[in-house]
Amino acid sequence: MDRIIVYIDDAAYAAQQLVPMAGGSAAHWVIVACPPRMTKRISKWVSHSARETWRAKWSEKLVAQVAPGLREGGGDVTSVIAEGNLVKLTQSLIARHGAARVLDARRPKFGQDLPPVTADQPPSSNERWEVPGAVAGLGAALLLAAE
Repeated sequence: MDRIIVYIDDAAYAAQQLVPMAGGSAAHWVIVACPPRMTKRISKWVSHSARETWRAKWSEKLVAQVAPGLREGGGDVTSVIAEGNLVKLTQSLIARHGAARVLDARRPKFGQDLPPVTADQPPSSNERWEVPGAVAGLGAALLLAAE
């Protein structure tokens, strides 16, 4: 049975990438749910156990939306909640479950670099947006100076 470790943070985005892969093949899917980060100041209002409970419920809801599509082909689904360094988490999951493919099905966010999930994954780079932004800023400054 093929093992696949998948990092997800949005059910709709992950489903459109994973369900076509799952069709007809029995695989063991290890779904790593990546809940959104809470601000540091939230600790003033919410206890640590309440935050962990919210993370668990959020992850359970996310996995419940994605898992049925992965089970259709006869696959098994195991869920894990991401905590800390994702590279170390990937290494521990591979040590626990054996050799596995690792997929990053997290929704890309504009202006935010997602942390890598494996040591050999190249860092995501949005350099293509830097030059047009700089050119637009320079153009706006020239227009303001001309008036």
